[in-house]
Amino acid sequence: MLVRLLAALLPALLLAAPVRADHLRDLQSQAMADGRAAWGHWGANPNKYSDWKSHSNRLIPVYTFGIGLEAVSGEKSVYRDATRLEALYGRTPEHTLNPQAEYFDQTDVHALQAAAVAAGKKHVILIVFDGMDWQTIWAAAVHRAGAVGYREGRGTGLYFQDYAGAETAFGYCVTSPHNHGTPVDVNAQVVQNAGGVMPGGYDAARGGAAPWSACNPLYLISLTPDRLHAVTDSASSATSLTAGIKTYNDAINVDWQGGQVAPIAHRLQGEGFAIGVVTSVPISHATPACAYAHNVSRDDYQDLTRDLIGLSSVSHREQPLPGVDVLIGTGWGESRETDNGQGTNFMPGNRYLADADRDAVDAAHGGRYVVAQRTSGRVGQEVLAEAARQAAESDRRLLGYFGFSGSFSKGSSHLPFQTADGRHDPVAGANAAEVYTEADVVENPTLADMTSAALTVLERDPEGFWLMIEAGDVDWANHDNNLDNSIGAVHSGDDAFRAVVSWVEAHDAWSETAVIVTADHGHLLFLTRPEALVGE
Repeated sequence: MLVRLLAALLPALLLAAPVRADHLRDLQSQAMADGRAAWGHWGANPNKYSDWKSHSNRLIPVYTFGIGLEAVSGEKSVYRDATRLEALYGRTPEHTLNPQAEYFDQTDVHALQAAAVAAGKKHVILIVFDGMDWQTIWAAAVHRAGAVGYREGRGTGLYFQDYAGAETAFGYCVTSPHNHGTPVDVNAQVVQNAGGVMPGGYDAARGGAAPWSACNPLYLISLTPDRLHAVTDSASSATSLTAGIKTYNDAINVDWQGGQVAPIAHRLQGEGFAIGVVTSVPISHATPACAYAHNVSRDDYQDLTRDLIGLSSVSHREQPLPGVDVLIGTGWGESRETDNGQGTNFMPGNRYLADADRDAVDAAHGGRYVVAQRTSGRVGQEVLAEAARQAAESDRRLLGYFGFSGSFSKGSSHLPFQTADGRHDPVAGANAAEVYTEADVVENPTLADMTSAALTVLERDPEGFWLMIEAGDVDWANHDNNLDNSIGAVHSGDDAFRAVVSWVEAHDAWSETAVIVTADHGHLLFLTRPEALVGE
C-alpha cells in the first residue's frame, strides 16, 4: 500500500522538489554535443568521444565469494601451457602462449562452478554484468565513492568490490572466442562453414597483461591486419561461462562444429538442483539463453525461450528439455509479424515468448509456471513478489515477464535505464535518449527485485540451486557510448549483488554458497581523467 501511495504522489513530489544537479548527465550531454571530452572517450581515437560502439577483447574481471581462484590463475593458467591451450582452442593460437600469464580463461569460470559443487556448495550464483570491463567498473566506482581511490587491481567503491563477509578473490580472464564468421542454418540446426573466417586468441603484448595495462586498442577490436584475433559476442562468451568450451560467435551451448554441449545447469538439475535465470533484458537474449538452451543461432528467440520453459523447440523436437524453475526478465510489449532470424516456426506476436507458449505453461491453464507480467496500474515489484510467494507456497515454477519497449537502437524490450544518480532520465548517447512515463518505471521491478523473487522460489529446494543473474543493460549502455546509463546499470547490478548477499547472510549460508561476479566481454571506454567523474 505504501509503495502504491508513493507512486501516486511521485509526480507532485518531483514538481515540488528543487532541481537537483546531475553531474554525470551533464558530462554525457556535453561530450555528445562537443563530439569529444577531455576526460575520456569510447574507441581508439582520443579526439572523438563516440568512436567505437561494439565489443573488445579486453581482459575481464572476475570476483569470487565463498571460493578462490588459485586453481585457475597464475601458475595454473591455461595460457602458460601449450598443450592445454591447444586443447582449449583446437589449435595453438598465434602469439597467445604466455609463460608469465596471471590471467586465466573464461571457460575456467565454468570450472570454478563445477569445483564449488564438488566441494559441497549447495547454492551457486553466477552474476554476469554483460559488457562490463574493468574500465566500466572503475567509472562506476569512482562515481559512487566520490574519489579516484585506485588505478589498478580489485578496486573499491562498489559493494561487490568491498564486500568482505566471505572468502573472496579477484582475477581476470580472456574472452576471445573459438572463431568469428560461422554461418548456420537455424531450421536444420547445423553450421555450414565450421571454423569461420577469423580465429580467436589473445596477445598480451598488444592487448595488455592486465585489464588496466597499456594496450593497442586497435588490436583489441581486430583492426590490426598483421595480428587478427576474433572479438567475442555475448553468445560465445556466455557459452564459455556456462558450458566451459570455446565456440563460434552466435552459438548457444553448441561447439564450433554445431554439436550440443550441456551447460552446468543441466547436470545440476539432474542432481536435484533447482535452476533459476534472471535478466534485465529479454529472457532469451544470448546470456540468459546460454544458462540452459541449445541453438546454433542466438537470434532464434522463441525457440530459446521454449527450451528455457520446457517446451518442444527446433533443437529439442521430440524430447523437450525439463525447463528452468525460475525465469524472470523482459521482452514484454515487443511484437513482430515476421522475424527472419527465427526460422520457419516463428509465431507472429511477441518476439520472445509466443502467446501460445505462455498460455501452455501458465498454471492458470494447467501449466507448471505461475506467470507474472507487467500489469497496467500495478507496481511491478508487488506483482512479481506476490507471484513468487504463490509459486513457493504451491510448489510451482515462476515466470516473470516485464519490460519497456522503446526507441533504443536494439529495438528490444528491457528494464528502464537507471542513470548514475539513481533516477530514470537518460540523455542521448550514440542513439536518441529514451523517455519513460511514470508507469514505465513503477510497473517494472528492478533487477534486485527480480533477484529477491527468484530466491524466494529457489530456496524451497532442499538439494540446492544454481542461479544466473544478468545485468544486461550495462552492455546496452556501453554500445550506446552512454556513460550515465552505464554507471547506473552497474549500480543496479551492484544492488542485485547486495540482494544476494542479504539472502546468504539471512540464512547464514556462506559455507554452502559460491558467488561469482564477472562479465562476458568488454567494450572500449578510456578514462583519461577519472577525477572528472567525481563532480563538485
